[in-house]
Amino acid sequence: MNAPQTNVKPVEDGMHTVTPHLVCAGAADAIEFYERAFGAEEVMRLPGPGGLLAHAAVRIGDSMVMLMDEFPDWDATGPAALGGSPVTIHLAVPDVDRWFERAVEAGAKARMAPADMFWGDRYGVVEDPFGHRWSMATHIRDVSPDEMAQAMQQGMQQGRPEGQ
Repeated sequence: MNAPQTNVKPVEDGMHTVTPHLVCAGAADAIEFYERAFGAEEVMRLPGPGGLLAHAAVRIGDSMVMLMDEFPDWDATGPAALGGSPVTIHLAVPDVDRWFERAVEAGAKARMAPADMFWGDRYGVVEDPFGHRWSMATHIRDVSPDEMAQAMQQGMQQGRPEGQ
C-alpha cells in the first residue's frame, strides 16, 4: 500500500460529510432520470462487469449523490428488490411546487403533494422509478420550537401529524 499523501484533503472538494449512495436497478437510467427530475449533473461513472455501473456520481444543487447498479453478490440491492426502503432523501429547493411537478413529469410517483407544514416548510414527497423516496421542501416561514411542538400535538390529535 502506498503511503498517504499529506496534502490530500480528507473530505474532497464538492463532497459533504454525509452523502447518499443509492443502489438502483438500472443506474444509467437513474442518472438520466435525476438529470430530468432534479437537474442533476453527472460527475463520473465507473463501468463494472457486464456493462453495469460499479460506481457513479451526480451533483444535485450543491450536493453529491453516489449510485451504482444492483450487484447481489456484493450485497448491493435496490429498494424495488427489497420491497421498498425506509429511507427518504431530502432536497431543500427554492420552489417545491415546480420541483415536484418536474419530478412527476420525469416519471416520479407523487406520494404527497406539496402542502404548507407546521414546521414552516412547504413540503412534498415523490418516489423515483427505482424505489427511492425524495422529500422536497421550500422554507416559507420561521417557526419557534414551542409553536412547532404545539402544532404537532394538535395535528396528531386530529390524526394528521404532517400538516396544519
